[in-house]
Amino acid sequence: MTDILNIKSEPVFDDRIVKIETHTYNPFANTTFGYSDEIRIPIQQQDLYTLPYESFLYVEGKLTKNKVVQGASVSLGNNCVAFIFDEIRYELNGVEIDRNRNVGITSTIKNYVTVSSDRSVILRNAGWDAQTTAAGYFNFCVPLYVLLGFCEDYRRVVINARHELILIRARNDNNCLTGDSTTEPTLELFKVQWRMPHVLLSEINKLSMLRALESGRYLSMAFRSWDLYEFPLLQSTTKHSWAIKTASQLEKPRYVIFAMQTGRKNIMSEDASRFDHCKLTNAKLYLNTECYPYDDLNLDFDKNRCAILYDLYARFCKGYYGYEYLEPSLTFTTFLRNGPFVIIDCSRQNESVKSGTVDVRLDFECKENVPANTTAYCLIIHDRVVQYNPLTNVVRKIT
Repeated sequence: MTDILNIKSEPVFDDRIVKIETHTYNPFANTTFGYSDEIRIPIQQQDLYTLPYESFLYVEGKLTKNKVVQGASVSLGNNCVAFIFDEIRYELNGVEIDRNRNVGITSTIKNYVTVSSDRSVILRNAGWDAQTTAAGYFNFCVPLYVLLGFCEDYRRVVINARHELILIRARNDNNCLTGDSTTEPTLELFKVQWRMPHVLLSEINKLSMLRALESGRYLSMAFRSWDLYEFPLLQSTTKHSWAIKTASQLEKPRYVIFAMQTGRKNIMSEDASRFDHCKLTNAKLYLNTECYPYDDLNLDFDKNRCAILYDLYARFCKGYYGYEYLEPSLTFTTFLRNGPFVIIDCSRQNESVKSGTVDVRLDFECKENVPANTTAYCLIIHDRVVQYNPLTNVVRKIT
């Protein structure tokens, strides 16, 4: 309230940034966009101030039905661009700093539970709830912050470094299309471009950046990385214990999102961006001997007893992004239709106890035997710190 009395203050004009230009970078000249192909998009010039947080992929292509079948149709699925690729990697000075395996499932789970209501509208331009034209042509702008944790969390410029984005095309298009496979559809990519903002500074600020460069000090980049773990075929039992991984102290889980999917993977007639409850009743995460959450979930989907799951989801964004208020994009009905997801917040841990490694285990229970052809997914969000030296171009990961 004291600000309303500060009548003598002078206006401040921020002229530190002279201009921000978005430059287009293309893959190497001999790159093809066929199934399982590797697409490398380099930024070789080093004397730049780049802003990866604001960068995006521009994808252009066409969906063609090779066979006309009466009453049969096919269209682009939800989050179709992410499902086009199997893997995406970000390299800085030739060192991998972040990666996303199984891009479609990872980004779908992550964005279902974190995207706010206003951003969900914007992401329609990135392939969410994609609309297919009659001619089949499409183009999307996919922000890298919906595909990589580095681009979501690190919101500063990167100076004097070589960047490279590596994309691995999926083995088929079954997950990015929904409809009747008898139409024999093919999805052809014309362009895959990386559009990166270049920041031009005023002379005074450019001088301070050059001093930081010449000092030879390492600059730290801290962000949250997303690791997806998959249990391809669950046994047909009610109780499951899944030993997921052994993590270091720095990269131990901060958030865990668990989901199951029955009979959707690589089946074009099913929506690969939706998940199934499989009559789940309880789920517990164990980090060594610590258990999350403290109470049992006591779910019963037959009796619509799943309000606790939506409450966990609604509170998640507030803790994850530090919002002052809750702004979920999914209603209770949509949450159950697209998910549901079990979100486990283990961000607050006893940091004074320093053991060598952390064993991550997930125990879950269903009311009935898990249906055949059911896959379990566990998305682990953990801290990562990378340091780079803009003078010597050395990049190192802190573990």
